[in-house]
Amino acid sequence: MGSVIGRVRALRTVAARVSLAPVLVRLGIFLSALVGLLLAYPAEVVVGEALGPLVAVAVLPALMPRRLWPTFAALVTVGGWLLATDGYGRPIALWRLMAVAVALYLTHTLCALVAVLPYDAVVDPDVIVRWLTRAAGVLLATSVLGVLLLEFSGAQAGDGGWQAVTVAGLLLAVGVTALLAGLLRRR
Repeated sequence: MGSVIGRVRALRTVAARVSLAPVLVRLGIFLSALVGLLLAYPAEVVVGEALGPLVAVAVLPALMPRRLWPTFAALVTVGGWLLATDGYGRPIALWRLMAVAVALYLTHTLCALVAVLPYDAVVDPDVIVRWLTRAAGVLLATSVLGVLLLEFSGAQAGDGGWQAVTVAGLLLAVGVTALLAGLLRRR
């Protein structure tokens, strides 16, 4: 019983001391995760009874960004994309793919930011603006590179070119991850 009372007191202390910047970043996490989920899932699923669980999935990384919930939200988003394209036969649109990727990256980077911010931190707005500016630069460079690679490969949705681009992207992601892991071990 004492443990429960201690947790309630701690929650009251947090609620009394919370500052605006971490709350706004958490709101950004929720919105980017929700937009990604809504874009990834087919409309037939979202209009049904799945909207409540999708909102809950978007809330979890905003509430607990240091735990596994950002990864869980990303996996649920990717699962929705696969369900929409394979299960419901929705054609792959480049704008939707880019928008889901942007939402996933924003959720990830905002979770990284809020994970290092105490809930009662007084944050200069320039810190958040610089963080979002760097994220926008990464998103712009990645989008341009992705479109250029897609254009140079000559991949079309009807001839199976998407699979080749997907496999190449996965191999590139695994290679970058292995490189970063090796660099981290050397440190």
